[in-house]
This record gives sequence, C-alpha cells and structure tokens, in this order.
Amino acid sequence: MLFRSTTAPTASTSAPTTVPTTQPVDAATDAAIQKAVNSAPIGCDPLDTRSCLLPYPSNAYTKGDSATATGLRVQLPADGMPATVDGERIDPTEWNRNDGFSPNTPLLTHIADLDPVASHLPGWNAIGASLDPTSPIVLVDIATGDRIPLWAELDAHAANDSDRLLTIRPAISLPEGHTFAVGLRSLVDHAGAPIAPSDAFRVFRDNLTTTVEAIEVRRPAMNEAFDALAKAGVVRSDLPLAWSFTVASTQSISGRMLTIRDEGLLVLGEIAPAYTIATVRNTGDKDIPDSIARQVEGTFTVPNFLTGDGATGNRFHYASDSVDAQPSVNPEHPTLQAHFVCNISDATMKGTTPAHLVQYGHGLLGDDHEIDAGNVRDMSNEHNVVHCATKWAGMADEDVPNAAHTLAHMGDFPTLADRLQQGVLNQIFLGRLMTRKGGLADDKSFHRADGSSLVDTTHLDYDGNSQGGIMGLMLAAVSPDIERAVLGVPGMNYSLLLPRSVDFDTYEAIMKPAYPNDLDRTLIFGITQMLWDRGEGAGYVQHVTADPYEGTPAKTLLLDVAFGDHQVTPLSAFVEARTIGATIHQPITASGRGDLALAAWGLRPTAYPSKGSAVVVWDSGMEPMPIENLAPRNGDDSHEDPRADADVRAQKA
Repeated sequence: MLFRSTTAPTASTSAPTTVPTTQPVDAATDAAIQKAVNSAPIGCDPLDTRSCLLPYPSNAYTKGDSATATGLRVQLPADGMPATVDGERIDPTEWNRNDGFSPNTPLLTHIADLDPVASHLPGWNAIGASLDPTSPIVLVDIATGDRIPLWAELDAHAANDSDRLLTIRPAISLPEGHTFAVGLRSLVDHAGAPIAPSDAFRVFRDNLTTTVEAIEVRRPAMNEAFDALAKAGVVRSDLPLAWSFTVASTQSISGRMLTIRDEGLLVLGEIAPAYTIATVRNTGDKDIPDSIARQVEGTFTVPNFLTGDGATGNRFHYASDSVDAQPSVNPEHPTLQAHFVCNISDATMKGTTPAHLVQYGHGLLGDDHEIDAGNVRDMSNEHNVVHCATKWAGMADEDVPNAAHTLAHMGDFPTLADRLQQGVLNQIFLGRLMTRKGGLADDKSFHRADGSSLVDTTHLDYDGNSQGGIMGLMLAAVSPDIERAVLGVPGMNYSLLLPRSVDFDTYEAIMKPAYPNDLDRTLIFGITQMLWDRGEGAGYVQHVTADPYEGTPAKTLLLDVAFGDHQVTPLSAFVEARTIGATIHQPITASGRGDLALAAWGLRPTAYPSKGSAVVVWDSGMEPMPIENLAPRNGDDSHEDPRADADVRAQKA
C-alpha cells in the first residue's frame, strides 16, 4: 500500500482562494522578463534563471500530447541540457519519450544565500514537520489534495553558494500519472531578510499580465498550482516560488520492461529455456569453494532485445522510429547467451530433503560468482538452500568500461538503462531455468547418486545484497515466478543514493572532469532518474506488494538495513518501505544511536508473528550517518554486516 499523508488543513488554517485582481505589469518589469526569456536557450524556464531546466522538474518542460496517458510529453530543450567541458550537450531525445517526470525525482532550484536553519527546512530527521501547517515547503497532489511528506537540504557537495541547489526529496515514491504543486514560503537569507520572488514568478503570483507569450501561455497551469496550494493552507502572497510537474504514467516507466518480458515469455511458454552445462565441479575438484559439494556452470538462451549482439554499450532495438515504439527482438541477433552458476552445499548433498531454490543477486558491478562468498555458502549449508545466479547485465563487471564512458558522456546513459532491463529479462529466464520442465532440475547434475532430486522446484525466492537489493526490487516487481524476496542493505533511486555513497568516489573521479560544475552534476542526477526508473527498483516499487502488474503476483519483501552503512544510505530504504507499506521492527535502534529512527518516520511497528513485508535495522555498532547529503566516512563500514550475521540468515530462511 502506497503511504500517503491525508492531513488536510482545517477551514481556519486554509488560505483564501481568491485570486489577486488582474493588473498589467509595469513596462520595465515586462521588458526585463522578455529579456530573460530571449537571452536563454529556447524553452528554458524564466522562474529560475540560474540554469536552464531549473526549477526541476516542471511542466514548463512539457507539451500537450493526446497520445499519452498523462496528456503530456516531456520537452527538455536540446540547447539547455547540461554539457561537458568540451561542449557536448546531453541529447534529450530519449528523455523526451516520457509522458512525465520520475516518481522518485528530487525537486531542484537555486535560491541565493538561503539560510536553511532560519528558514526551518525540514530535514530527513524531521520529515513529519513537512506536513505541519507552517512548513516552508509544501508538496501537494493536485488531484487528491494530499500533502506529500518530504525533506529538504542544501547540496553539501557544492563548493560555493552560486552552485548550491536546494534539493527537496519526497519521502515516498510519488503516485504515477499525478500532477503535483510545489510551494516555497517564509524562506530567509543569512541576514534574515525574506527571499524575494523573481520578476517572472511575481507576475504569476500577483496576477500581473505581461506581453510575454511564454508567460501568458503558462498562466492557467500556474493558477492551478496556486489553487492547490491554497487548499493546503498556503497563502499565495507568501510564496517566493511555486510551480507544478506531472509524474510519468505506469506505461511510460515500465512499459518497455513489461513488453520484453511478455514477448519473451510468450515464445518460451511454460518450459525452461535452452541451456548448456559447461562445467560441473564436485568436492575435491580444483576451484570449488569450501562447503560446496557441487558447482554447476553454464549458459542459457534469452531473446535479445538490444542492438548488436546485446553486449555492453548496446541500446534497445526498435522496429520503428515512433516516439512510442516498444523494444523488439533484434532480427540480426535474435538471442544471446547468459551465464549462470549454481552451488549445491555439503548439507544439501548429504541430506534427504530437496533444497529451497533461491535466485541470488550480486553487488555493484560484480558477477554471479558472488554466491561463492562465505555468507552465501553459510546460508546454503545452514538452511538447505541451493543458490543460482546470473549477472546483472548493465551493471556487472563486464559493464565497467561502458559505465565509465557514460559518466563522461551522460547522453549515452540509455545504453545503461536499456541493458539493465535486458538483464532483468535474463534473470526471469534464469528463474524459468531453475523451476520449469526441461530445466536444471531435470539434469543429473541436480540429482543424488540414487537419482533423487536435490531441489524443490515448487517455490522460487530471491536474495540479493547492495546492488542486488536495489535491482532485486525491480525483479520482484516483474517476475511471474518469485514469491518472496530478501533485499539486503537495499535502497532505490540512484539520484538519492549516489551523493551519499562512498562507492561513488571512484566514478565521480571520472564524471567530475567532464562535468566540473557542481550544479550541473546535481542536475544531471535529477534528470537521469527519469531513465534510471526504467532499469532499477525505484521505477517499479509501486507495483511489488500491491497493485501488481497484469499477470504478476504481489510479493512479500524483507528489507535488512545496516546502521551506519557507508555504501547504501538507509534513507533510501525507508522511502522504499513507506511506499510498499512495510512495517518496521521496533525498537528501530538502541537508545542514543543517532537520528536514524527519526528517518523511519511514518512506518508502523511490526506486530509479531508477521507474514507481511517488513524492514529490520541491524546495528553492529558503527557511527551514525551525517545529516548532510554526504557519504558516511567515520569508523568502519557496516555494509556487509547483516548478511554475515547468523541471526539474519535464520530470519531470511
């Protein structure tokens, strides 16, 4: 169930809905606004002239389109997109296929000399304050009137105020296809003076007519935003800035993934994909991990929906140039071979009960042999589990060169987003290989010497850590076969994750020389989330535990969060948990252990015994995370601690 705030202002606190009397603006202001519009690239929004695309996201960067579910089409201006130090601008073509913005988007704007303390910005440790009647930042669902919980922060990565964006983070994934009004009020600078509106915003707020076409054509949408904010108790004259934006539809976000899944499975039917076993290692053989009795490696066949041979750097193959075209099988390379590895433990081999089948998802830019790790082998032996894995195509070891290239050429980001979706299709086919007739369970490698089966094919579950927790959320949403999933040190929304992760240090060293401006990099993370939604869990989170996609059962999830994680911020796991309606184990943390429990605002306590989705914070004594949007660096990293804990493994089982 999607978490929503239903707190509405009472009649006594509601702002008046009267519109100021229409008057013409003075000639000097009219001329100044026209000059601002003319001096910027065509299509830029004059509400925030610090950089084109600000404020972001905004329906100023859309156009009407009756062919889409939202009635809109994104229209990011080519000449206003961020550019490399060499002047190479991001090509917005793929972004402009969308019918709205990311449901996980940061809201970005530049406000010079903003004092966050005196302005009482609600931080991640005070999310509830964002719903107070006097909150300085208000986010309203225009259709329902619901206030959306959020937190706000100034970008701590920026070296100077001129590049430091105000970042507003919704505390849930925003409902797909809905339009939202954003209102900022009662903000002050470091001298205590109220933040003044720009001329372009003031003419909207005060209902001053202009001769500027770009202003007047937008006036109805701005008035709609003012009306929604007024109903939420926001006095129009108090606003130094407000705007509205529309979240993309379900079809726009997940339609490509569901197309390749459905077309691929339609051809496959209810049998296993073709496969080849290349290597079988048994106890005593070279390179077999300790406590593993048998390791089976091979390849399986998957339809290829990418250009070329489907290798790293390729994009979706489209049969037409239509903006609404869906990916199709590449006729020149209709299939690809995906690698798999399965481990059968000593305990399973020596036992008599068929093992539980679990797909395992590896970590950041890793590979499927992560199932050889000690904690995974311990899980296999302690709880009679057979793990099988394939690579997360798109973000596996073989994708490192393309990831590095993309960081310096963000216009090529579709190569990463598209291959991630192909990678999830590979995972779905692995699930069929593990459970369907003609698959691995029928092979003698998965039988004991007496011919009895080593595995139980009636149930398939998932376990993954780090990137495996992030991508596992997406797989759980679209898999027709997985029943339950454990997401270890999970999160979602890379635009939120990257600035708070030590893992990004290496990759920022590649990105920063290409995009040296701090503001540009923050903005790039924001716009990139529109495409990343297609290929990570954030774009699918609203359809995992409830409102599942057609032909897909709802799932039950367990989220194991590490206190003090240096790599995946718990903040992202809590956004995920609120969105899926998970409960949380309490006490969340021991007394005096920082503000992390405050970040879990809105999550109901787990009542035991529980069969529903839940989040558990595991505390191995590490330092709390910083308040700012920075990576934790003090003390040791707890990122791998939950999976190494026998109690965690028992709970998973």
